[in-house]
Amino acid sequence: MPQSTNKELILGIMVGTTGISLLLLWYRKICKPRTGMNLPKFLSLGDTFDPVTLQDEMHNGQDAAAIFQGRQLQILEKLNELLTHVEELKSEIRVLKEAIPKLEECIHGELGGKTTAHKISPQHRARKRRLATVQSSGASNSSEEAESEGGYITANTDTEEQSFPVSVALNTHAEELNLDALLQKVDNLRTNETSKMESFELLCDYKEKFRDEVEFIWRFSRAYGDMYELSTNTQEKKHYANIGKTLGEKAITRAPMNGHCHLWYAVLCGHVSEFEGLQNKINYGHRFKEHLDKAIQFLPEEPFLYYLTGRYCYTVSKLSWIEKKMAATLFGKIPSSTVQEALQNFLKVEELHPGFSKSNYMFLAKCYMDLRQIDNARKFCNLAMLLPCVTKEDKDAQIEVKTMSASLKR
Repeated sequence: MPQSTNKELILGIMVGTTGISLLLLWYRKICKPRTGMNLPKFLSLGDTFDPVTLQDEMHNGQDAAAIFQGRQLQILEKLNELLTHVEELKSEIRVLKEAIPKLEECIHGELGGKTTAHKISPQHRARKRRLATVQSSGASNSSEEAESEGGYITANTDTEEQSFPVSVALNTHAEELNLDALLQKVDNLRTNETSKMESFELLCDYKEKFRDEVEFIWRFSRAYGDMYELSTNTQEKKHYANIGKTLGEKAITRAPMNGHCHLWYAVLCGHVSEFEGLQNKINYGHRFKEHLDKAIQFLPEEPFLYYLTGRYCYTVSKLSWIEKKMAATLFGKIPSSTVQEALQNFLKVEELHPGFSKSNYMFLAKCYMDLRQIDNARKFCNLAMLLPCVTKEDKDAQIEVKTMSASLKR
């Protein structure tokens, strides 16, 4: 009996020792790697507190957050590039579809030994007459500078890799105009959509003579904006936008209290943003709103300013959460606006200038649709349909108004 008891005791001790060993092994291999901090060290933090170590840990956390935000921006940039390429592809497909019906006729003409007179649009003929091609630009990057029209200096953007058309003086034998007469003639020409190119040419003729006059500079910037709207070539549009923005910068530097300088600088920033990635789009959007606000301070009765502000508010009200988050990352605050704010600006346009544009009526209708005020939406759709289509913007608005009208009838 004593021998049996001793054996049981020894066996019990061995089993207990084995269990404790297994328990310790399990703790080291499983529990310990999951622990963010060694328990004994944690308990003795009061005796061994090291502020430098804590700062390093905080710094590492900030670096991780910055890396995460950077990756978010990269993903959004790639998505934006993909959408841009899709839109360009759609445009090319549309052009090809329009060209296919004429292809058979051209082939028959060539095979029959007939010479086909190619139809060239008046705008294209005018452009060929007005524009000369400059030599290819060198290695282009965002910090490289190139001299633009009138001797102004402009920075090449990252995507500028081709030579661009450059305007030349045309009316070399025209009568000489003083500054006041020139500005009045330019403004009068611009009231007619078909004469905007002539207005631009006239400014090109006098760019050397009046290049340092503020009233001339902001009108020249505005004219580049007009050429941006008139052009159908992507590279030309980009060229006009970049030079117009550079002129706008010069104008606001010379005359920071001139509302027209701020207005057209804001407009050209908007044009330039069309060729930028998401991060730069947000940057230009911030600059756009900043200079619109300044322009309104100096030109409180200008309806075009409230139209642009309304469009900004409407666009911001439709931003996704991630887009607002990216803007907050860049500027420290989330851009915010509502459809109601956009509506107030569009109504202000109508108050200052009834029937200002087809686009303003279209946006009024869109705001009321979003606010579920169907009668008002229908009213402004009908008013928009009554206005003639003069500009490309009017034609685009007409298409959208027809779509809205059809949905309102359901």
